[in-house]
Amino acid sequence: MKLTEEMRKKVKGEGFLSNNDGQHFSCRVITENGAITAEQLINVAEIAKKYGNGEISLTSRLTLEIPGIKYENIEATKEYLKKDNLVSGGTGSRVRPIVPCKGSVCTFGLCDTQGIGTTLHKEFYEKWYDVKLPHKFKIGVGGCPNNCVKPSLNDFGVVGQFVPEFDEDMCSGCKKCMPKETCKVGAISIVDGKAFIDRDKCNNCGLCIGKCHFDAIEEGKKGLKIYLGGKWGKTSRPGTPITGVYTENEMMAILEKSILIYREQGKTGERFGNMIDRIGVENMEAQVLSDEILDRKEEILEAELHIVGGATC
Repeated sequence: MKLTEEMRKKVKGEGFLSNNDGQHFSCRVITENGAITAEQLINVAEIAKKYGNGEISLTSRLTLEIPGIKYENIEATKEYLKKDNLVSGGTGSRVRPIVPCKGSVCTFGLCDTQGIGTTLHKEFYEKWYDVKLPHKFKIGVGGCPNNCVKPSLNDFGVVGQFVPEFDEDMCSGCKKCMPKETCKVGAISIVDGKAFIDRDKCNNCGLCIGKCHFDAIEEGKKGLKIYLGGKWGKTSRPGTPITGVYTENEMMAILEKSILIYREQGKTGERFGNMIDRIGVENMEAQVLSDEILDRKEEILEAELHIVGGATC
């Protein structure tokens, strides 16, 4: 069978990417939150043996790829995936598969990253799948400031936070301050006989909380830090941090507004971070922290925008 560019383009949109031999394809299998069941993994392995070359590749975006699939077996592969509620996809100028770290089970995890990942997958990957954007839009969810999945290098990055609350009256000025010993970033020091937290250095990892023998740092505020416009590829840009720490519901609202702003104000082929630099960081933060863009939500989603696609950066 002679494969045309139109045929390749169609199946790429369905998650089947051309292999370097030009005759076979890799099926990109989506995970909702970076985790799959044992039964789903068996399903993928069976497809690899039945239709692929017997191998399974792991991608940096926490998806699985089954290489070596012939064009004529693509539909059969899609049907096989359905047996265990799996789908292919993850390409195109749209919201891409969500990438959460394992914070839900990690000792350092400050939030339910996989639970958040599932929510984001259903709300923004599935429901917004047909919303054409200027370029791809990647979302990363990190459970703590260790930043294992590099959330700040995603178009929208989320990092778990545990902001320590320091009660100076409870501090006894110990010669060996346990919170100071615990802090990995040197944010705690002794000033005039009392512990002092340098908020500019503190990354809100929460490790100091509960370490003081006199209960000076017993409580803290849990939440999420948000980064906008990060990217890592042909060119890089660190994500712009939004002032404040947010709840999960607040984060979801900011994400929705971010995507709407990107669809309305981004130029076709322009990455989100480049758009932010063009319109201004202060302008962007003001927009995501107000609800004005939501008044035009239906108009923005229904507009004939970004039909051509293609990257310029």
